[in-house]
Amino acid sequence: MDDTVRTGRALVAGGAGFLGSNLCARLLADGWEVVCADNFQTGRARNLAGLAGHPRFSVLRHDVIEPLAGIEVDRIYNLACPASPIHYQADPLKTLRTCVLGAMQLLELARRCGARVLQASTSEVYGDPLEHPQREGYWGHVNPIGPRSCYDEGKRCAETIFMEYARHEGVAVRIARIFNTYGPRMAPDDGRVVSNFIVQALAGQPLTIYGDGTQTRSFCYVDDLIDGLVRLMESSSEVGRPVNLGNPAELTMLEMAELVRLLTGAQVPLVHRSLPEDDPTQRCPDISLARRCLGWWPRVDPEEGIARTVAYFNSERDRAGRGRPRREALTNAV
Repeated sequence: MDDTVRTGRALVAGGAGFLGSNLCARLLADGWEVVCADNFQTGRARNLAGLAGHPRFSVLRHDVIEPLAGIEVDRIYNLACPASPIHYQADPLKTLRTCVLGAMQLLELARRCGARVLQASTSEVYGDPLEHPQREGYWGHVNPIGPRSCYDEGKRCAETIFMEYARHEGVAVRIARIFNTYGPRMAPDDGRVVSNFIVQALAGQPLTIYGDGTQTRSFCYVDDLIDGLVRLMESSSEVGRPVNLGNPAELTMLEMAELVRLLTGAQVPLVHRSLPEDDPTQRCPDISLARRCLGWWPRVDPEEGIARTVAYFNSERDRAGRGRPRREALTNAV
């Protein structure tokens, strides 16, 4: 990572989402002027409430598939895409347009401004991996025509576009392959395993396990992940390839369910449902490259991170009125 701390004007596309809003807060704390661009398809104004009124923060309602004219920035973070299966599968063609056309529009902006641009890619590019843990050099095992492919292949295509702009247009690009992340500002109805379990536990409902619960994920607390994104963005140009960002400590779905029951105090049973099509059985990053080039690795252990996340969801329940019934669309795809 560069020794010089730089500030200027940063654009966060998808800045009202879970990761985007946490990134906006971090950049503001670091001294950046921040422009949040979001079409609010899945982003939430609630996520930006704590940032409203900040003198260096502005919000632009914008869809990244359209050109961004009349704006000058020094850094561009592309987090503009639904990231949970129930959201990206709701409109697969829109997901593909966002991944592909959105990448091209932001890269054109970066080329025009001379800005550095970071693509928030995903561990989904590895599909249901045959290599474990997954290194950045692994090309993946992806079903190109399955129900998840609009997201998986959209992100893979976006990586190709980023690398071609780097090779042929001289744009300074960074690519982060993000593994499962959790923490404050998660939406309660996003269908991700951590939010599902916590919402169900706090409501006194059984925790839904899809499959037998032995499938694994590597859960990274959001503050750690955001630190990795910032470090990658400000890293030297030598990091000219995708970099895994995630927690290499694996947990099974059953272990995560038990941790949530412990930290919420919920005495609720587990119920099992069928595993969704193409849901990976294992997902774990090799973060050797991030350790070596960024000096980055996760600091927050799962027990501490889940406790903070439970506290966040409790505070949201208090704000909305504790005990008020709510219906959430829940799946366990992650």
